Amino acid sequence: MSILQITSLLIVLAGAFGTVNYLFLKLPSSIGILVVSLLASLVVLGLEALFPVLNMAEQVNALVADIDFSEALLEGMLGLLLFAGALHVKISDLRDQWRLVFLMATMGVALSTMIVGVGFHWITGMPFLIALVFGALISPTDPVAVLGVLREASLRKTLETKIAGESLFNDGVGYVVYLVLVGLAFPVVAGQGDGGHGGGGLGDATRLFFQEALGGALLGLVLGWLTFRVMRLIDDYSLEVLITLGLAFGGYELAVALHVSAPIMAVTAGLLIGDVGAKHGMSKRTREYVEAFWRLIDEILNAVLFLMIGFEIFLVTFDTTTVVAGIAAIALALVARLAAVAIPVLILKPFRVFSPGVIPIMTWGGLKGGISVALALSLPESEWKTLILAATYIVVIFSIIVQGLTVKRLANRVGREPELM
Repeated sequence: MSILQITSLLIVLAGAFGTVNYLFLKLPSSIGILVVSLLASLVVLGLEALFPVLNMAEQVNALVADIDFSEALLEGMLGLLLFAGALHVKISDLRDQWRLVFLMATMGVALSTMIVGVGFHWITGMPFLIALVFGALISPTDPVAVLGVLREASLRKTLETKIAGESLFNDGVGYVVYLVLVGLAFPVVAGQGDGGHGGGGLGDATRLFFQEALGGALLGLVLGWLTFRVMRLIDDYSLEVLITLGLAFGGYELAVALHVSAPIMAVTAGLLIGDVGAKHGMSKRTREYVEAFWRLIDEILNAVLFLMIGFEIFLVTFDTTTVVAGIAAIALALVARLAAVAIPVLILKPFRVFSPGVIPIMTWGGLKGGISVALALSLPESEWKTLILAATYIVVIFSIIVQGLTVKRLANRVGREPELM
């Protein structure tokens, strides 16, 4: 199928499944589309088991393989989604929470990667470096899933800023850590396929980390500032919307070409345009159109992404070993997330007061999502890829459906006291 045909099919299905959810399931939009997509996939697999002559599963599997979920997300949708998410997080709000966001996006990701990696290595016998790769791809919270659920959960503003800000930044940091560990665990393959990033040495890994992380942030600031300066000279809302779209698309591709972190670039540029650009570079009318446009882009791409996650079940191999490993990975991911939240909070607690329930809410609200699945799919071929992909998929489905549907209830239960910060 052509790209246009695939895109048309995904949008039609997202609209249809969203309608089914709205009329019958009445779940939060993104989660509802995922649930309906997953149920539809299971129905197809069930019909295939009962009536093999229909050959339905094979046809759907071929279609899902044609979509190339990893490429579609990492090289297409992710830049727009991160830019849109960052656009609605104000720097002034983030400034008040920057210490916790910074510690969780750096120390938290490192702790979580190590905990999951050590645990998965012990449970499965997987080589330690490859287990760390799994830890890196499953540790960051997914800003797409997190922001999609936060819109429905109505959390307190400070908690929302903490969770949203951390997810935006730890996604970029986690992606860089993933690239570093893939380069160490699969040096030959990584060196051939990443435009020169590969390398098995610790020095190369350190250089890659700082090149990707700092380079991405710097590029985002430069492009965001230049875009802001241009928008100050213009008062045409349609043109300014187009300019922000060009920044998101063009900046992401430029970051990829320069071998710096495209996710961090998108977040940095989005924060700058959404705050400084909106205040000083846009008229009120332009600001309303830009915010409405990017909110719509965010919701449409979220719907399509969650639809695709549900269909990815056709590419996952399930057996007793992978299911047991996936269930163990859920427990490991939650323990690792608890450490990634609790330790930074405990470090900062002598210096500031936190609102009630911050640790359990941020632990349970740290959802995994499509980025983890995309990274698992993009792993070099090895005997362990099937196990990693299955475990990742199980963790993501549990996280989005179980945690996503209960985080609001948890927040209401443990965070009832008046907000302090």
